[in-house]
Amino acid sequence: MPGDPRIRASDADRDRVAALLREHHADGRLTAEEFNERLDKALAARTIGELDALLEDLPSIDLYRLPDASLRRPPPGSTLPWPGSGLAPMHAARWAAWAGVSSLLFIVWLVTAIATGGGAWFPWFIFVSGLWGYALARRRR
Repeated sequence: MPGDPRIRASDADRDRVAALLREHHADGRLTAEEFNERLDKALAARTIGELDALLEDLPSIDLYRLPDASLRRPPPGSTLPWPGSGLAPMHAARWAAWAGVSSLLFIVWLVTAIATGGGAWFPWFIFVSGLWGYALARRRR
C-alpha cells in the first residue's frame, strides 16, 4: 500500500524531503533553527510517516518548477542540450558542419593561392562561409 505511513523511507525519500525543507527555508517559511531541526529529523527518519510529519504544516512545492535546471524536467519532445555548450545536439551539429566545410574551403583557397603564385588571393571562401554562418546564427533554436 503506497500511502502507508509505516513503510520504510529510502534515501531518495529523505533527499526529496530535505530539498523541500531547503526551499521552504529559502522562502522564509522556516527559521534557521526550525530548518536545522527538521533537516536532522528528515535525515534520521525511518518511515514515510515520519517524513510526512515534517512537511504537514507547510504548503506543497513542485520541485520540477524550481529554477534549478538539474531538478526540472524538459518539456516533452524537446532535445536536451549538450552539457556546458548551451546548444541542442542538432544545432551544434549544424555549427560543426559549418566549421568543417569552412575550414576545407579555406585550405582549398590557401593551396590555390600558393599554387598560382598569389594570383588567387581574393578570399572567395568568405562568401560561402559568411552567408552560411549568418543563416545559422539567425536560425531559431
